[in-house]
Parts: sequence; structure tokens; C-alpha cells
Amino acid sequence: VQLQASGGGLVQAGGSLRLSCAASGRIFSIKDMGWYRQAPGKQRELVAAITSGGRTNYADSVKGRFSISRDNAKNTVYLQLNSLKPEDTAVYYCNADISRSFGTRGTDYWGKGTQVTVSS
Repeated sequence: VQLQASGGGLVQAGGSLRLSCAASGRIFSIKDMGWYRQAPGKQRELVAAITSGGRTNYADSVKGRFSISRDNAKNTVYLQLNSLKPEDTAVYYCNADISRSFGTRGTDYWGKGTQVTVSS
């Protein structure tokens, strides 16, 4: 199983980006999917998460600015980043809880990360 993230880049403060992360390989089901970020010198933190049923959860720092969604048919999770701030600068990682066959417990998989840089 692989998670491939894309969509990062350099943007000015107030701008927008859309991140995508597609899971591929032997996949039976995907439960929670999410996005984390890690800024230099800081711990990795949860940005947003979404269940298979579409329930979402956001870090307080991004509520009202970021939006997470998923396409279950494509095994893909998205993160729309609006009203970006310099403090949003970080490497963004996607995460998914994936079961590879019926009756097996899910395993956490991580994408390699995509850089988001917001200039002031």
C-alpha cells in the first residue's frame, strides 16, 4: 500500500492550495483518513481528519480556513487550504487507516509529505 500526496507549493499569505493524497495497492477498506503537518523544530500535529462516513475533525488553528474531504471510490483524501498564513508553513503528511483484507485490523499508512510554504 502506498499513499501519494501532491499539491503543495509556495503561496502568498491569504492564498489557497489544494492537497490530494491517493492510496493505492492492495486495499480492502479505509477507515479514517487525515492530514498532519510538521514545521521545523516542532512536533507533527493533526490538521484534519475524516471518517469513512464523512465525519470531520479539525485543529483549532485551521477551523474555518481548511476543509477536508474524501472520495471513497478513488481512495483519495483532499485538503483545501484557504486564507493561508505564514504559520501554516510545514510539511503536510497524509495518513490512512487501511485494512488489506476482510477481517484484518487496519494499519496506519503515511505519505511522504508535501511542502507548503506561505510567504508574508
